[in-house]
Amino acid sequence: MGSEAAAVIPSSVVQQSFAELEKQRELITSCTLLWKELSDHFSILEQGLEIKSEALRSKRQSLDASTGHALDSLRRRELSIDAAVDLAIAKLDERRAAAVEALSATAAAGDELDLAEKLRSLCTKMDFNGFFDLVVAKRKEVELLRLELPVALSNCIDAAKFVIDAVSGVFPVDKRPVKSPNDLGWACVLILESLVPVLADPELGTVRPLVTRNIKGRAREMAKEWKMWLEQHGGIESVKPPDAHTFLQHLVTFGIVGKDDKELYQRLVVNFAWRRQMPKLAISLGLEDKMEDVIEELISKGHQLDAINFAYEAGLQDKFTPVSLLKSFLKDSNKATSTFEDHNGGGQTMNYTCRKEQSIIRAAIKCIQEHKLEAEFPLESLQKRLEQLEKAKVEKKKPSGGGPAAPANKRTRANNGGPMPPAKAGRLTNNVHVFSPAAPAFVRSPSAHTTYPAAAPYPYDSPAGHGVYGSRSPPVIRDSYGYPAEVGPVALGAPYHSPPMSYPVYGNYNPLGGYNNGVAPGYQQAYYR
Repeated sequence: MGSEAAAVIPSSVVQQSFAELEKQRELITSCTLLWKELSDHFSILEQGLEIKSEALRSKRQSLDASTGHALDSLRRRELSIDAAVDLAIAKLDERRAAAVEALSATAAAGDELDLAEKLRSLCTKMDFNGFFDLVVAKRKEVELLRLELPVALSNCIDAAKFVIDAVSGVFPVDKRPVKSPNDLGWACVLILESLVPVLADPELGTVRPLVTRNIKGRAREMAKEWKMWLEQHGGIESVKPPDAHTFLQHLVTFGIVGKDDKELYQRLVVNFAWRRQMPKLAISLGLEDKMEDVIEELISKGHQLDAINFAYEAGLQDKFTPVSLLKSFLKDSNKATSTFEDHNGGGQTMNYTCRKEQSIIRAAIKCIQEHKLEAEFPLESLQKRLEQLEKAKVEKKKPSGGGPAAPANKRTRANNGGPMPPAKAGRLTNNVHVFSPAAPAFVRSPSAHTTYPAAAPYPYDSPAGHGVYGSRSPPVIRDSYGYPAEVGPVALGAPYHSPPMSYPVYGNYNPLGGYNNGVAPGYQQAYYR
């Protein structure tokens, strides 16, 4: 009896035991889940560390390789110093003899020398004033100048000093006693650009220009003077595009890019991003680590086509996909033109809108072709729309039936019966649009510009081009590189600095970026290589 009573376990004890077991089971489950989470977390950390280690290893290998290459180059240069000195002395003697010969040849030939011979003769004689005047006078032969200038400059005893002397008359400030109406920034950029291969280090290339300390010091003083002038005249917002371009090319040519001025360089690059060589200049100015910021700023301002060119130059086209930027550009531009058409009705306004849309489409097509994006962005729809707009423009030009059309601007006599002033009185000289509605605020992109440059001094033969302000669309004016000439960007709904409307013509030359070229505002076809 007693043993049987002792064997009986109360139910409460059993319940407590099961409750304790349940707690132990929950604890084990919780520990298991926590262990799994910790294992996964440490696995992810380990994978991340492996990836970063591999990236660091790759960068270190690349750095070791570049360092080794640089050290090898320095060793080769050190071993070749004596030979380089002998070569320099031999060249000096050779060029001295060539200068004497050139003086005799020039006196004998008179005006029979061709452009290349004249350039070489002036460089050999170190006649920098005559050289600069000849370059300016031959702006119509700028393609030939671009080919011959590096060859001619290589004949200079001191090419760097020769170029500084040549451009110092107009850069950093124009010191000429009698100033011509045309800005000569295009000539400075062309000469400075042509000097780059002449100064290239035999071992390190254009990364290290061979410039003496005295010339570098003089170049820095010129750059400092330009920055002081910039501060005294309203800052970046008031600077002319060719002046800014000359300044940046001057820095790159003489290898005097300053680390403390990167912010200034970036602002200049962004402000004049529509100039065709700005992406390359940005890299040469040491803005590689700022290119993403530059591209994002351009996109935020509606400069999608500029952003595409910068993305390709910096190798960032995977992050900033060109097709999406093109679609955004066309969409924003279409909204702007549609809004302007709806709120500003009228025949002339409709013509303006039609020409603007044509320019937008041509800019997009040019960008697609130059970056070979046809497979991702077929051209058929854009070309079809372009044909429709051209057909509509032709149809609108046809006279309506029912008799001869009345003159568009029929002149009447004054109230007192006297004659009206001549028809040309008060007519604008720069061929801007003459209808009364205010110009629209289009979504801005690099293919067009709000400035209305004066008529070009000379035309270039080229296929039919983009529409301009006026009664008809002239052929595309090509720049000195054989590309259609650039026009600055038209602001399409975003603030963007544009050069004043009073800028003079820059000889239609555009060695690195679009100077005023006589084409009225429109989306340029030239910017996209």
